[in-house]
Amino acid sequence: MAKLTVKDLKSAGKRVLVRVDYNVPMEEKDGQMVVTDVTRIKETLPTLELLIAQGARIILAAHMGRPKGQREPSMSLRPVAVKLAELINRPVAFVDDCIGEKVEKTVGLLKDGDILLLENTRYYNEEEANDTVFAEKLARVADLYVNDAFGAAHRAHASTEGVARIIAQRGGKCAAGLLMERELKFLGDELDKPVRPFVVILGGAKVSDKIKVIDRLLEKADTILIGGAMAYTFRLAQGYKVGKSLVEADKVDIAKSALAKAQAKGVKFLLPTDDVVATPVKTDKLDKKGKPVIEFQNPRVSADMNCPDDAAGLDVGPATAKAYADVIASAKTILWNGPMGLFENKAFAAGTNAVAQAVVEATQKNGAKSIIGGGDSVKALNKAGLGGQVTFMSTGGGASLEYLEGQELPGLAALSEKCCCSC
Repeated sequence: MAKLTVKDLKSAGKRVLVRVDYNVPMEEKDGQMVVTDVTRIKETLPTLELLIAQGARIILAAHMGRPKGQREPSMSLRPVAVKLAELINRPVAFVDDCIGEKVEKTVGLLKDGDILLLENTRYYNEEEANDTVFAEKLARVADLYVNDAFGAAHRAHASTEGVARIIAQRGGKCAAGLLMERELKFLGDELDKPVRPFVVILGGAKVSDKIKVIDRLLEKADTILIGGAMAYTFRLAQGYKVGKSLVEADKVDIAKSALAKAQAKGVKFLLPTDDVVATPVKTDKLDKKGKPVIEFQNPRVSADMNCPDDAAGLDVGPATAKAYADVIASAKTILWNGPMGLFENKAFAAGTNAVAQAVVEATQKNGAKSIIGGGDSVKALNKAGLGGQVTFMSTGGGASLEYLEGQELPGLAALSEKCCCSC
């Protein structure tokens, strides 16, 4: 059954707790933390503007980073309140906590159409533990609940699942926001019966991360294009050498099974026929996680299906990029999840950029419906300045994958079912 949406609520004069995904990139400038990408904030504006028009008293809850229950100043949501106020062109109040007397008093001062942003819910370990007492404290200030944070809907946390359950138990409605509704439309309805040809593009590092998605999409896709490091696990399964490429040797049987299933179902399952390779060299530098920084020397195109012993494959080659672009050009429905290589490095970005350009051209020139499944694919499109030229870009990374796999998302399951009566 379909879920209730914010459009179905009677929220005038009601306190509406809205779970948003404001886990946005920030950096320090002149001693202040500032938001560097407003995409996730912008995506929530239609829901907020609707609630304002309805006369709701809006309380926003969100997390930022992984402070592990500590009040880490660099992960405060205060700068987000400032940016949201700019984008929505109205005041946004902020309170430096998400539960307790201070929050309750501030909520008590809200008037119809007012917006209040609460502090980072992950300042409390009880958030990720979905602690009932903590969820009850969050729910204390709300009459209704709206979840517009698709990117966090796959987590059974207090602000995504616990609060909704508690509000529902006391008779309050729990609805999907407009962004959540769009996510479900494109990742669900549009892909259930895709207009054909249906082309799926899958990249990223690990076959193990995508195998459930591959298995499910083999039931629907006409063609699957594989890129990224996961391609080398498939190459290994076909008996080729992979050199120093990132590979999951213990997942070869899974890769073989996927290849066999594709053949049995008549699904074209294309792997790279050439690569951009380079020699990885450890340096004395350490990254932010304390791991040695790897430099890639002597980048070059290799047309051999066997990767050189001293090299790692880091991008699809030009012949593969052209072949994939030709397939994409004929598509009527496109799903893309995962880059074709190490696109963050300019030396290995050409394949991902070529696929991005092909997806945009198929959308703009041929009327294809293009759905980008969140994560690095969205980053790659935005980096290439092409983000606004596809049909839909999901705000969820892990949530998109789990939904495409057919898993039930706790944050979605907790919402009220749509009924025939007036809500």
